[in-house]
Amino acid sequence: MEDLILATGNNHKAEEFAQLLDGLSFQVRSASFCGGMPTVTEDGTTFAANADLKATALRAIAPANAWVLADDSGLEVDALDGAPGIFSARYAGPGASDRQNLEKLLAEMRDVPGSQRTARFRCVLCLIDPHGHRTFYDGICNGQIATQPTGTEGFGYDPIFIPDAYEKSLAELGESVKSRISHRAKAVEWLRSVIEEVINSTP
Repeated sequence: MEDLILATGNNHKAEEFAQLLDGLSFQVRSASFCGGMPTVTEDGTTFAANADLKATALRAIAPANAWVLADDSGLEVDALDGAPGIFSARYAGPGASDRQNLEKLLAEMRDVPGSQRTARFRCVLCLIDPHGHRTFYDGICNGQIATQPTGTEGFGYDPIFIPDAYEKSLAELGESVKSRISHRAKAVEWLRSVIEEVINSTP
């Protein structure tokens, strides 16, 4: 079984990906398998560019026969012209906590009516095989921004994001639902649908 190493230092994200990737013909490992995730300056202008930067950095220190998977993801709010977007993890400033980012977003959305609170979580995966070939996978979860946080499960903006067709936030819906409808789940679903073909076609 080949190793698939996740290019993230975020433990919550690593756990979520490990669950989503369960059953693939890989041994899923965190970046600690390579001594930890290298420091990466995420100065790309798109999610795909930043995912590529992270995957490339980890590929440089990973075992030669390992696969590397990185993601860049974030929240796009229509009323804020797509913000926080690629700055989702540091929306309230460098080193900001999830709570600080969430509170800043809610403050900016305070006077936005419900019909204009549409938003989406977007995830772009970058998979690099042992030969350096890159494949990108995109996933989107549409919804709207709540007026206050609810729920205790999940992380990031989950407590204020209500997915389409639901009346509860992702943090209220829990992992069983999130693992089916989230932006990461949808990107991984596409990855899973073609990964065996990619592996089998690799020299």
